[in-house]
Amino acid sequence: MDSLNYNPRMLESEPMVRCHLHECQAACCLYGVWIDWDEAQKIRENAGLIIPEMLKDWRDPNTWFDGREDLDRHAPTGKVIHSRVVENPGHYGGSACIFLRADHKCALQTAASRSGRHPWAFKPFYCILHPLDLDEEGRITLDETDLLLDEPGSCLRPSKIKIPLAVTFEPELRYFMGEEAYQRLMSLVTQGFNRL
Repeated sequence: MDSLNYNPRMLESEPMVRCHLHECQAACCLYGVWIDWDEAQKIRENAGLIIPEMLKDWRDPNTWFDGREDLDRHAPTGKVIHSRVVENPGHYGGSACIFLRADHKCALQTAASRSGRHPWAFKPFYCILHPLDLDEEGRITLDETDLLLDEPGSCLRPSKIKIPLAVTFEPELRYFMGEEAYQRLMSLVTQGFNRL
């Protein structure tokens, strides 16, 4: 994947922090996800590693996608397919992406970790990005803080102090932008703090 650029919003600071993994309620999994065509193929090719991580009722790879397809100018192939959304009474919204496990972890991520790969090796772009988003120009950005903090099951929590977004979302930004671009971003963030 080509490295992504960022919206100036990522230079800001907000009074919020990430939740800890044991607090996760998987807000990102409520409606499933649009998956790039190549990402879906990679998931299918690694089904043998993913199947043991899936809930028993959903271990057939033929059930993992719901058949909806769309065009997405930000996806590497320009074409996306949707993960199946299933009833999930244990999830706060009553539904969830088929890859969500009972412990609120992603089967794609646990499969990658168990196989010695990067945890995001099988994870779709938009899953890794959440709660970050892309603006109309395809740059990494973030919605309004209040909306994110009010979202049931959000992976963000209020903080007493403002923290640079580039720090809060460091893993995702390093992953998508690359180390050099991330260091340039942090340099701008640091310069901004020095001017305060």
